Amino acid sequence: MKQGQPHIPVNLSRREVICRAGGGFGALALSALLAEDEARSDSSTKQHGTHFPAKAKSVIWLFMEGGPSHIDLFDPKPALQRLAGKPLPASFGRPITAMGTAENALLPSKRIFKQHGQSGLWVSDWYPEIAKHVDDLTVIRSCWADGLNHVGGVGQMNTGAVLSGRPSLGAWVQYGLGSASRDLPTFVVLLDDREPIGGAKNWSSGFLPAAFQGTQFRPDGNPILALKPPATIGDEQQKNKLDYITTLNRHFGETRQDDSELEARIKAYELAFRMQSAAPEAIDLSKESAATKQLYGLDNKRTATFGANCLMARRLVERGVRFVQLYCGTGSQWDAHSDLEGNHSRLCAVSDKPVAGLLADLKARGMLDDTLVIWGGEFGRTPMTEGTTGRDHNPWGFSVFMAGGGVKGGQVIGSTDEVGLRAAENPVHVHDLHATILHLMGFNHRQLTYRHDGREERATVNGGNVVKSVFT
Repeated sequence: MKQGQPHIPVNLSRREVICRAGGGFGALALSALLAEDEARSDSSTKQHGTHFPAKAKSVIWLFMEGGPSHIDLFDPKPALQRLAGKPLPASFGRPITAMGTAENALLPSKRIFKQHGQSGLWVSDWYPEIAKHVDDLTVIRSCWADGLNHVGGVGQMNTGAVLSGRPSLGAWVQYGLGSASRDLPTFVVLLDDREPIGGAKNWSSGFLPAAFQGTQFRPDGNPILALKPPATIGDEQQKNKLDYITTLNRHFGETRQDDSELEARIKAYELAFRMQSAAPEAIDLSKESAATKQLYGLDNKRTATFGANCLMARRLVERGVRFVQLYCGTGSQWDAHSDLEGNHSRLCAVSDKPVAGLLADLKARGMLDDTLVIWGGEFGRTPMTEGTTGRDHNPWGFSVFMAGGGVKGGQVIGSTDEVGLRAAENPVHVHDLHATILHLMGFNHRQLTYRHDGREERATVNGGNVVKSVFT
């Protein structure tokens, strides 16, 4: 592929697709499918646009929005227990905190940490089900980011930048790979009960063509708004209408052989009709066995919503969706400025069984080998207390774990300092994390480029290094 040129040829702007495809077909989703369908017919994408063989065919990103506390989940700190109630020693420096908590006393963890599996990875008692899968996990304890607050933190974890306007990582993957499904979007977003901080900009295409933005699926009913025709129009009537329009367009195009926009319009209608049946089927969990539903926690009100999204993610990946992002705790619910125990007890109970069920299900089906699962938030929590029971934002050191998709399981990468404030050994910035994800999907992140305003733009904002120990 030629550096500096789009990996997927895009002949239509978003405005043109919307105008030409007409209403009632979910134009945003259609534009994505249209670009991908065009890409499949281009000889330059027959190797899926990768720079080398990919270890992962798809990504499921479990986004814990609000900042889960690494020092209460995956990063035990004996020194924090010893220094409990004392101020942060001067040798650690004074960080600039979101809520001005740098001078506050150190708050010990109330959790019980144990080693699990053959690897002996440490996990707290808040995640007993995930702890059963540690031999499949790489826990990166030395992540760090630049966003001190949620808008910038969530934005950077998704797009590589704390300011809005750049493409999300899922959009870059879609731009580079195109589609593996004729009937579904390549990049799908699943929420729980509200929008995340920053809203749709977190799955935006930024300066990439609008076709590459994520498509939000709803958990029940019509998965994509405005996709389904009115109830008074049946499937046969809808198909006949689209067939008739296609016939007219092809007749019109007989004397306009070079009109690629006309051919694109025809394909848009064809794709719309296919999506009207494919998308509802993909999220129809009634086809799953009772045992599978129980595995994900669908039989429990507390875990049912996130469990259904995790199960839906597996179904979407099975059907060729390349990038699925699931939010848990949208609206920054992991943001435990007070009552850390109550907050995290609730959200860990919501996420533990569904995440463990997803890992178990993917492995049992032979899908974990080429499906990369990522767990983490936009940052961690401080060792200093906020009030008497909470923790402040901590972008200087936190934990993320990966599993499957070529990841070497049963290992810890990097470390934070003695109290868990800053990344100390082998720091992994957000750009490094993104570079590693792209590498697992077959991309050299420095060569995955798009020319914008006269310069070659990259997903990692001209930074980032692949963390090779993740997979070697």
